[in-house]
Amino acid sequence: MLYHHIFNKDQKVNAAVIGTGHFGKAVVTQQHYNNHVSVRVVMDKELVSAKDAFIKAGIDEKNIKYSKDTEEARSFFAEGYYIYTDNFDVILDIEEIEVVCEGTGVPEAGALHAKRAIERGKHVAMINKETDSAIGPILKKLANDKGVVYTPVDGDQHGLLMGMYEWAKEIGLNVISGGKARDGEFILDEDKQTLFIEEDGITVHESVEIKVEDKDMKYLKMIPEGKSREYTEQRKRIMENLPGAGAFDLCELTIMVNATHLNPPSDGLKKSGLRITELPVVYCHEDNGGVYKEESVIDLITCLRRSDEAGMGGGVFIVVKCDNAYSNYILTTKGQIPNYDKSTAVIYRPYHLCGVETSTSIASAGLLELDTGSLQYEPRFDLIKYADRDIKAGEILGNDHDYSMAADIAPAKNMESGNAMPAHLITGNKAKVDIKKGELITYDKIEKPTNSVLWELREKQDQEFSI
Repeated sequence: MLYHHIFNKDQKVNAAVIGTGHFGKAVVTQQHYNNHVSVRVVMDKELVSAKDAFIKAGIDEKNIKYSKDTEEARSFFAEGYYIYTDNFDVILDIEEIEVVCEGTGVPEAGALHAKRAIERGKHVAMINKETDSAIGPILKKLANDKGVVYTPVDGDQHGLLMGMYEWAKEIGLNVISGGKARDGEFILDEDKQTLFIEEDGITVHESVEIKVEDKDMKYLKMIPEGKSREYTEQRKRIMENLPGAGAFDLCELTIMVNATHLNPPSDGLKKSGLRITELPVVYCHEDNGGVYKEESVIDLITCLRRSDEAGMGGGVFIVVKCDNAYSNYILTTKGQIPNYDKSTAVIYRPYHLCGVETSTSIASAGLLELDTGSLQYEPRFDLIKYADRDIKAGEILGNDHDYSMAADIAPAKNMESGNAMPAHLITGNKAKVDIKKGELITYDKIEKPTNSVLWELREKQDQEFSI
């Protein structure tokens, strides 16, 4: 890799982490094992969690201080202490902090923190995909105008797919499809004739096992040549009682769509249960034996495998081909998994190391003033939601784990009555009217909050990009 060249500087980037959940905590705990990132300030409304991030990083309690006073915090920082706080001004007022990592997962909070950090001349590493999916393009523009960096982060799927896509285009590959694997996987026990998915407490909320009938077992074998559509449709039926993709999965796909030239399939996302070896067979154009009517599409999979087979680890993939015949021969015979006629191959990354590998994005921003995202980030599509049950006027709607709503990806629309709302403008707000199951959630169905930075920036984004 090029890291030893591009990061060839004997200095550390001072970063602050907001939000010490699953992802943000790992940024803190990994800091002593990379060469260029130091995280000595952590913010969380749950102070116990904020302090615990430092404890889990192996930092002695005597070196950890709480402060919500900016002057006191600056003094603690100068003396070399690790600081936890619940006051964002502490982060803004410590001049040495160069990069703010926003990882709250709360759309409104993410908008406020990113906007204020940019205004104060600090780079923003956006872990908060909920905010990013709704207003990422305008935040990136505001940062560019201010001369600072707004970047997605290595370690989350959308950031990793951007890097894989940019690499593929740079070397001249034709990207037929790309996307992500869900964290949860369908484990096949051929002897018991069962499919199982394990609860992980994050994206899969209960472990479920189903029995597969004798007549259906053939559809769980490797998909034969020419049978892509038949087998994926039969698997959808077989797997319908297993937990499927959630809005949180489509949230990352939405960011991927807006940062690449990939588009959702014209006839809808497939969300198939596939082996890794089946990706180049199924997720390609009909002319190559696949299920798509077009190329340059985005989608996701749930990895289907036996317990003794390697999985996708919630990683990312691209299905590619070379337009030159000899180059395509190299592509499909030198280690990549091809389809049956060797017209396509899959390139995949079977892991995403949430937080642990994020230092590359932080270092790129702080040392190089470069982002690790895409060259072009435009709000072409939105994550949108439908009522998945009857919703009563006055109900406060939740985030991507609120199962009163189902999600989809659709072309972005402006803030007019009757237009679909971006999903994360809904979060935490009240239904203005009764919404029947199956109805699209539109601007006229949700009460507009007062003094919302998120809504303000979305309106600015719509104007800036002429949505």
